[in-house]
Amino acid sequence: MSRTSRPVTFPGSSGAKLAARLDLPGAESPRAYALFAHCFTCSKDTKATSVISGALADAGIATLRFDFTGLGGSEGEFANTGFSSNVADLVAAAKWLETEHGAPALLVGHSLGGAAVLAAAHEIASATAVATIAAPADPAHVLKQLGNREVEIRARGEAEVELAGRTFRIRREFLDDVSERPLERAIAGLRRALIVFHSPLDATVSIDNASKIFLAAKHPKSFVSLADADHLLTRRADAEYVGAVLAAWATRYLPAAKSMAPQTASPRDTVIVRETLLGKFQEQVAIGPHRLLVDEPAEAGGGDAGPTPYDLLLAGLGACTAMTLRLYADNKKLPLERVAVSLKHEKIYAQDCADCETREGRIDRIERVITLEGDLDDAQRTKLLEIANKCPVHRTLHAEVFVPTRLA
Repeated sequence: MSRTSRPVTFPGSSGAKLAARLDLPGAESPRAYALFAHCFTCSKDTKATSVISGALADAGIATLRFDFTGLGGSEGEFANTGFSSNVADLVAAAKWLETEHGAPALLVGHSLGGAAVLAAAHEIASATAVATIAAPADPAHVLKQLGNREVEIRARGEAEVELAGRTFRIRREFLDDVSERPLERAIAGLRRALIVFHSPLDATVSIDNASKIFLAAKHPKSFVSLADADHLLTRRADAEYVGAVLAAWATRYLPAAKSMAPQTASPRDTVIVRETLLGKFQEQVAIGPHRLLVDEPAEAGGGDAGPTPYDLLLAGLGACTAMTLRLYADNKKLPLERVAVSLKHEKIYAQDCADCETREGRIDRIERVITLEGDLDDAQRTKLLEIANKCPVHRTLHAEVFVPTRLA
């Protein structure tokens, strides 16, 4: 079943009611919970936020995305907020999520929201992984968006500033707050797995911010370049890419990622494929407790978020070949140290295949190249090549296959 999204509210750090959405992984119980902090003056409903949150839900990670105090559908006065209040709202959101559903294991922040999750992480004990997207290394970076209005705000105490087509009242306290919250020490002491997403062409928060965050952090840490994406990830494909990569990366660090409860896992003998609704071709494959994404490359209209169906077919044949050779070599006590199988699929004209029964039209050709490492003589290598053709998947491809199909 596809994911679901429900509106929720909870009290923020100041007591104001904050508007949020909880994206859930369909009928399955979440393997973990995540908390998403949006960009400066944005909201929980921006395209990038909703797409990335949806991708996490499709991967089994329930995600709470909310509007900071005074923004979007949340109550409160934006002029009375600052970076510290954003951090406090994140902590409040984490406490509510833990009480009502489950403690967040993953913190995700976009732009200034990324800086906020880095600052809030040490107050959210349940968090085991943190992701930043186009985040500044210092909250004071946001002052650059104010231009020459910063001088006016400091002189008058407050001023109305137009940001992203909307007018906001900014007070001197906001300027002082972001200037007094350096993040270097918080990043160095993060003690969580970290992944940094950033575009080298980001015109709002330059790529050197990502470098500072990455260098200040301790391992485990990862960096993903967003190529030509803009700061807000306005192209859906860019947001889908971040969502797919983040979902795959996070499973390594989430407490419940290694194994799911029996009642939430699909049958081990059944492969279940569902559309993720992210992009034209992206699918989520569930095989017992295992999850993976399947997609088509960009030139075929997909998002290249995972291997193609034919890639999986080749992978199945290659893995089966290697396993079969390993079993045979071990049983015969052959000095086979390692097997590698390289496969390539293409469509060719039947008339170009001298050994094929079909003489007209086009046929599928799978080239399989096997590398055998070890002190094997020619006779042993020849025998292993013969055994390769006896792997079960190879036999299935050459046998009659019956695929009864019906509607659920």
